[in-house]
Amino acid sequence: SERAGHYARMLARTFRAELLVAHAFSLSQFAAEVEAETGPGAKSVQRRDLEGALEAATRRFGEGVERVASILVEGDPEERIPEIAREHPDSVVVLGTRGRGKLGRSIIGSAADGILRSADAPSLTVGPQVPERGSEAPIRRVLFATDLTPAAARGAAYAVGVSEGFGASLDALHVVPESVIRDPKQMSRVREEFHTALESIVPKQAGSLVEPKEWIEAGSAHTRILDHVKEHQVDLLVLSVRKSSHLWLRERISDAFDIVANATCPVLTITG
Repeated sequence: SERAGHYARMLARTFRAELLVAHAFSLSQFAAEVEAETGPGAKSVQRRDLEGALEAATRRFGEGVERVASILVEGDPEERIPEIAREHPDSVVVLGTRGRGKLGRSIIGSAADGILRSADAPSLTVGPQVPERGSEAPIRRVLFATDLTPAAARGAAYAVGVSEGFGASLDALHVVPESVIRDPKQMSRVREEFHTALESIVPKQAGSLVEPKEWIEAGSAHTRILDHVKEHQVDLLVLSVRKSSHLWLRERISDAFDIVANATCPVLTITG
């Protein structure tokens, strides 16, 4: 969460956005009984401690940000965090995750899993493989991974916007089966379709500010995406995920969540 907070502050500063530092919690039975017995407005030690910790975190992450607010809510974070995002239109949810399950599998944590599945807003997840880079680590290179479907257009807009905001270079990656690479005619057709799709989904107003570097690679999509992130020192991965797709409906072993858990950079997930 600390590393996620640094990225949230960086986004808020760069885009002059309001920073909301939110925490969802459940009262212990003892604390709930104390508040109920004491009367309206009473606060248990647990609630006061959480308010103090959240206030400290808000001051820490809000340094240099024009507008900052804290939000402490009772309830399941998987439900309440997406609710907060819906109450604040045009939000981006920023969260961290340990990324390991009870059996040591490379999956995202249960809370992050639930938030990503429930949130309609884009989510920037800082996973366990993202190295410590300091509180002001710049974003110099953005990777937009696309399957060229209409759903990818929304992700492209965010990829271009972030690249423009940080003055970063932008890679556009499309992964195809091995058989396509071995067939020159089929590869030529795919390349032409890729160029046409990029022209339609990357906003023209980006102009000379962002000129995507186009990559077509063969193999497993999630493997090639993770390899590209490492090999080209990508600072932010933008991934479009359709809620109706098998990547979304499968359990946490899905390729999309595997990427979030194993990427060496934050992942901005755009759902639709």
